[in-house]
Amino acid sequence: MNSSKSPGLVGFGVLKNTTCHTEKKISVFFSIIFMTVGILSNSLAIVILMKAYQRFRQKSKASFLLLASGLVVTDLFGHLINGAIAVFVYASDKDWIRFNQSNILCSVFGICMVFFGLCPLFLGSVMAVERCIGVTKPIFHSTKMTSRHVKMMLTMVCLFAVLIALLPILRFRAYQIQASRTWCFYKTEHVEDWEDRFYLLLFSCLGFLALAISFLCNAVTGITLLRVKFKSQQRQGRSHHFEMIIQLLAIMCVSCICWSPFLVAMARIGLREGRSEDTCETLLFALRMATWNQILDPWVYILLRKAVLRNLYKITSGCCGVHVINLHVWELSSIKNSLKVAAISESPGSSKQINLQPLSSMGQ
Repeated sequence: MNSSKSPGLVGFGVLKNTTCHTEKKISVFFSIIFMTVGILSNSLAIVILMKAYQRFRQKSKASFLLLASGLVVTDLFGHLINGAIAVFVYASDKDWIRFNQSNILCSVFGICMVFFGLCPLFLGSVMAVERCIGVTKPIFHSTKMTSRHVKMMLTMVCLFAVLIALLPILRFRAYQIQASRTWCFYKTEHVEDWEDRFYLLLFSCLGFLALAISFLCNAVTGITLLRVKFKSQQRQGRSHHFEMIIQLLAIMCVSCICWSPFLVAMARIGLREGRSEDTCETLLFALRMATWNQILDPWVYILLRKAVLRNLYKITSGCCGVHVINLHVWELSSIKNSLKVAAISESPGSSKQINLQPLSSMGQ
């Protein structure tokens, strides 16, 4: 905004000689397809999570379902808002001078891009921390991790993401139209000022930090679940352990694969002085990869459920000619058994022989 040019022309002088071109019809088509698939996927995931929350109101799972619902709702609004703006830009032939005279649309677009980019990553890390506490410290989780505390965490995560998104506006720095003229973000062309580099590095570091926390907590959760399963020797609890490990690995892999290219590109631009070697085609590809994270996230909860995994197990076992083990019904008692075994192992008397017969009798 501290420029002699009018606000509507911020960053446009860099764009006139750009060699990055996108075909209008194909771009509009893909934008509409991405937005539609994302909205439908997240809506279906919300229905599934809400039904699960109404059915399983125990404390050990209610907090996870609330956080998962918050993640899916955030992804849904991300597709609605960002997708609608992107389709409008493509449909208007990317003529920013005509519809962005006051730079309001670009600022809103940039704020939404940052918020709906960071917020799902933050929520994913919070979910990983919550599951890690629930598995390793079940007594503390059952007494302290109430629905009110989870809602407070959701609010704090959203407010922090909003603060990061509004930081350039509060510092009187305008969001820039990117080289492809299809989206707005921090300044990525001719980045020379330290503050512009700071925003790029802040976004990248926060994203990598969220992924690192998710990876660490999911690894601890997976190892703990495997130890509890082998220690308890409970066949009934195995299905729940299997479901949890598969979901955690899927969420972690999807986030890392989809977000790493974009975060690495932002870090490269922030660390290099002057013109970056990353072309607008590279940035656009990385952005579309990050968008796929919001599309694939809900399918983790849609496909990796107990009923789907059980049917896949039976089909795979039948095709391979292996005798299908009669899996027990996936009840809440399996979760209670796991938490009780973990709680007993944490107690001072865990060195004594653990009698698991009462736990197995509860699951009958």
